[in-house]
Amino acid sequence: MTLSIRQVSKSFGRYPAVRDVSLEVRDGELLALLGPSGSGKTTLLRLIAGLDFPDAGQIAFDGEDVTRTPAEARRFGFVFQQYALFKHLNLNRNISFGLDVMKVRPSPAEITAKVDDLLKLVELEGQGARYPGQLSGGQRQRVALARALALSPRVLLLDEPFGALDATVRRSLRRELRRIHDATGVTTLFVTHDQEEALELADRVAVLNEGRLEQVGTPAEIQEAPATPFVAGFVGLSKRIEGRVEGGRFIGDFSSLAAGGQPDGPAQAFIRLAPRGSQ
Repeated sequence: MTLSIRQVSKSFGRYPAVRDVSLEVRDGELLALLGPSGSGKTTLLRLIAGLDFPDAGQIAFDGEDVTRTPAEARRFGFVFQQYALFKHLNLNRNISFGLDVMKVRPSPAEITAKVDDLLKLVELEGQGARYPGQLSGGQRQRVALARALALSPRVLLLDEPFGALDATVRRSLRRELRRIHDATGVTTLFVTHDQEEALELADRVAVLNEGRLEQVGTPAEIQEAPATPFVAGFVGLSKRIEGRVEGGRFIGDFSSLAAGGQPDGPAQAFIRLAPRGSQ
């Protein structure tokens, strides 16, 4: 499933949350929406899901315009930061919930087989009789992911899916999400403010700032060839130096660097710093 976002904007009152964003998400891709708080990441995800509608622009799935299509008709899977599991239902019932309420409901045997397959996929095989309160945070997030996949979504959307977890569990679940994505091939977008998370997990990263799309590229492109000063300063460890270009060189305090053919005038240089403890 390809996803096309074309010149999409959304404001809340006088606050422009998303500003003229255009983005193509490829079939089967895992794409991260990365940016600081208030950059428009979650608003853009909600527009894709149909939980909000844009003021301008178009959203299309495989060329089909879904800009004004209600959320329930878009066939997406949504994973929230806080799991949103039903505490009174066991894992089997949580995962099968969407299947149970479908207009054309699968047979009980088909539902059981689907749930068993998903429990195996998220490495909770044989634990369907347990309840959410008996699980760790990481296990509950796996159940939430299995529930989102139960309806065979065209697009899987994840909003800060690891935000409520500690650092060790986050790293483990990042690897699990990548494994599950590769096993299912579902086109996936996930929102994060954690650059390490985005750069480790995603096929490509879309960096947003103040509602605008600053750059889209592979993790290597984002790190090695930032398109804007914001991306250079936000992604990776870097130091900004104010100065000017003169005769093909950048001149700043205590530094003189080749300027790569940039025109003379005021400029900024960003020096990539090695992570602490690296050689």
